[in-house]
Amino acid sequence: MKIACVGLPGSGKSTVGRQLARRLGLRFVDSDQVIEQRIACSIREFFEREGEAAFRDLEQQVMDELTQEGSCVISTGGGAVLRPANRAHLRGRTQVVYLHSAPEEVFRRLRHDQNRPLLQVADPLSRLRDLYTARDPLYRETAQFVIETGRPSVATLVNMIVMQLELAGVLSAP
Repeated sequence: MKIACVGLPGSGKSTVGRQLARRLGLRFVDSDQVIEQRIACSIREFFEREGEAAFRDLEQQVMDELTQEGSCVISTGGGAVLRPANRAHLRGRTQVVYLHSAPEEVFRRLRHDQNRPLLQVADPLSRLRDLYTARDPLYRETAQFVIETGRPSVATLVNMIVMQLELAGVLSAP
């Protein structure tokens, strides 16, 4: 079984994905970490040096590979859904969980994070609202499951995801 977490930067994809993988006894893969290992620098540095298009090309290659691997939980980059090929690979090869977060919620979590290239702008909340407007329909188009992140704990979110997967018959209940 392959499960992929999609959502805005800071929606909890890595944190929730890691716990979900542990709960289900699956390997956890963070696509951004795979990319950073491959380019031997931070995504932020690569973004600044090579530009977004070059980054998206590399991301598409990594997403194609990861969605073909064995059972695992994949945490995607926030913009992975921008490319139609990524959306098709995710939807066709994995169970996609959209961790839905309001821009204000993400801003509250990320306001001190210096490692997010798209948020290094004068008005990060406005930037998050723009990202949300552009990406929310793509996340919804890609996902089989939408989980409202709000303020529940990570453990509660993992329980909600497992319950949804069981109800859909993707996971068998214990």
